[in-house]
Amino acid sequence: MTPRDSAGPGASVKRKAPLSKERVLAKALELVDAEGVDALTMRRLGQALDRDPMSLYRYAENRAALLDGVAERVLDELPVQPDDPDWKAQLRHIAHSLRRLALEHPNVVPLLVTRPLSTPLGLRPLGTLRPLEQILSLLIRAGFAPAGALHVYRAYYGFLYGHILNELQEFVVDPEENEVLLRLGLHRLPAKDFPRLRALAPALADYDGSEELDRGLTILLTGLEAELSVQPTA
Repeated sequence: MTPRDSAGPGASVKRKAPLSKERVLAKALELVDAEGVDALTMRRLGQALDRDPMSLYRYAENRAALLDGVAERVLDELPVQPDDPDWKAQLRHIAHSLRRLALEHPNVVPLLVTRPLSTPLGLRPLGTLRPLEQILSLLIRAGFAPAGALHVYRAYYGFLYGHILNELQEFVVDPEENEVLLRLGLHRLPAKDFPRLRALAPALADYDGSEELDRGLTILLTGLEAELSVQPTA
């Protein structure tokens, strides 16, 4: 008779899967996706993992570290090829990839946009700085001076995050309604005070995030290419 048999029927205990940082952050991301950033606490995460919350401090020293870990996990999915000789195509690809991640994880977007503001650059999680390092390498290889590459990065990400935040707020009140004013809730706006916004209802209703992103990128990249062409050669 084995030790399990000697314990009697029903005495076997289902062993819990071991914890790891990867598993903890994966569950944390699930919570943020499902319930929002405010729902992510050590206690709530412990419940979701069926673990004592105190055991989670081995993988994240506090809630702030959890939030940073979630941001890193999402950005780890962002493909950047700093050796791509076609820097414009690479920036366009990165932009669409980040947009896709934002649409998949809209509750994480505030972490990507606002959390860096509260942390000095050198103290931020390495995973959140990696895209910056890779894009700087891409731009410098393309011919931009290092300081110029930094300016390009700031303009690029400023545009990109602005687009993403704008797209995420394109909220449709009633998707089944055919009348665009009613569909977008614009009928609630005083016609005298918001004539132009109400008149643009058809264009707002036909918003295509991917196409809008491409149009903005074309404008931005055309300007950057022109700037690159007038840079002094070393």
